[in-house]
Amino acid sequence: MLSLHGAGIGKEITIGTACVLSQDVVDTPEYRVPRSRIDDEIYRLRAAIAAARLQLIQIRQNIPAESPPEAAGFIEAHLMMLEDPMLSQAPEELISYQQINAEQAISMQSQSLIEVFEQMEDEYLSSRGDDIQQIAERIQRNLMGIEDVSSASLTEEFKDPVIVARDLAPADTMALKPSRIRAILTNLGGPISHSAILARSLGIPAVVGMHVATSYIQHGDKLIVDGRNGNVIVAPDEQTLKAYRQLRRSDREQARQLNAIKKSGSVSKDGVRVTLQANIEMPRDIRAALNANAAGIGLFRTEYLYMNRDNLPTENDHFNAYMRILRHLGKRPMTIRTLDLGSDKTIDGSLEAGSNPALGLRGIRLCLQRPALFIPQLRAILRASAHGQVRMMIPMLSSLNELHQVFDLINELKRSLRKEGTPYNSKIKIGGMVEVPAAAISADLFAPHLDFLSIGTNDLIQYALAIDRVDDEVNYLYNPLHPSVLRLIDMTVRAGDKAGIPVTMCGEMAGDVESLETLLGLGLRSLSMDPANMLEIKNLIRRTDISATRERTHRLLNGLH
Repeated sequence: MLSLHGAGIGKEITIGTACVLSQDVVDTPEYRVPRSRIDDEIYRLRAAIAAARLQLIQIRQNIPAESPPEAAGFIEAHLMMLEDPMLSQAPEELISYQQINAEQAISMQSQSLIEVFEQMEDEYLSSRGDDIQQIAERIQRNLMGIEDVSSASLTEEFKDPVIVARDLAPADTMALKPSRIRAILTNLGGPISHSAILARSLGIPAVVGMHVATSYIQHGDKLIVDGRNGNVIVAPDEQTLKAYRQLRRSDREQARQLNAIKKSGSVSKDGVRVTLQANIEMPRDIRAALNANAAGIGLFRTEYLYMNRDNLPTENDHFNAYMRILRHLGKRPMTIRTLDLGSDKTIDGSLEAGSNPALGLRGIRLCLQRPALFIPQLRAILRASAHGQVRMMIPMLSSLNELHQVFDLINELKRSLRKEGTPYNSKIKIGGMVEVPAAAISADLFAPHLDFLSIGTNDLIQYALAIDRVDDEVNYLYNPLHPSVLRLIDMTVRAGDKAGIPVTMCGEMAGDVESLETLLGLGLRSLSMDPANMLEIKNLIRRTDISATRERTHRLLNGLH
């Protein structure tokens, strides 16, 4: 019996049989190409890229009906990346100037691009290096004449397959029968990698970023996969199997109980109502939010609109995306966060990383400096406000001067829309995100000018404690309940109360069961979170006497436990 660990996806336990996909990386051949053969080598590279394109198109044409829609989107993204000059033309220049073979050129160029992505602060963008790796490996296999292994035929071997792979590319996804998969395990990836997104779409547990899954797990091994904490037990004994089967029964019973309160109110034992909204990344995520009976969308991250494309999204691109969500929300509100990219996140190839991206040109700073990014989105948000309860939220505010610049721009766009005769809500609510300590300390200065405040704890905690939560060497210091963090939250809530405006929280802390009582004790009455956490948080609220949490919260504010 062996225990392995990674990042758990999904709150479920499954027991199944290992189905190991052969995805070992083949050593890249390296050799010098004579000048007389450069044209032939470039032709060989182009042929391999063309073959990769045809393979992906064929996969797209044969997508099984039961496959989740996300998988098809990944195929489209890979096809778009194949057209990018950074992957299609740059390797040709390496072949010409350095006289290296095509395999080595693809390897060098892809690794250079992956390193750029890995340095990005945004977790979603940094994980996109996986796409580059998968595309590069497909081209490499074509260059070396290596055929893909059929994952579909492998999974037919067992009635309860647990997919074990180095990584799960979109092409593998298309070949699988989703209804048969019990779980997914990968060496690579993180919480928002393709494998993780696929697992969430299928509603099955997964453990990603295991590093050694394909080294220690053999095809046909019995496995216990705990998506709650990322534990995987290989070849468990009968006693362990019995214990986990009982635990799984208990979890399923708890899930049934949580489902029973889906339509119940989010009201504490002492009668305090707490509003629970959903954070979403893309329009398709609205399904999960509605399934959890969210009171609305408290945070719609719009960065995906700028990804995997050669040009900036148009005003209509933004507007159509917002309308796809509004059509499902009815009278429920949707809070759209304006673009929150940073100087380390390339949009159109013209941005370069600063020496310290986390403290550089990002969020509203970037938008104010580059109106071409900002204006189409602002116009689209204003137009969408005529069709539902749309709210606008400004990220990374740190000074009143920034806020006044935003208001001047919005007022100018309102005048333009009026002149055009384009409808919009003249009283659209505009809020600010408190994610820089300076904004929390000066929340009493911001609040009188805004309709609401929203606390983004992911950045607030990192800035307050000077740690990077994805850095293995210091992430043990990441503490949402640190007195300094709680005091910044307390200052923000008090400022909102004094100004008579609502304060919500949309960071991960809002969906953390360990932090809930403290947040309620601080006076927060509106939380926005991943839809997957909503029912568990609602259940805890219904069991909590908020008046009894204040003494403990006071102790935590003063560094006492």
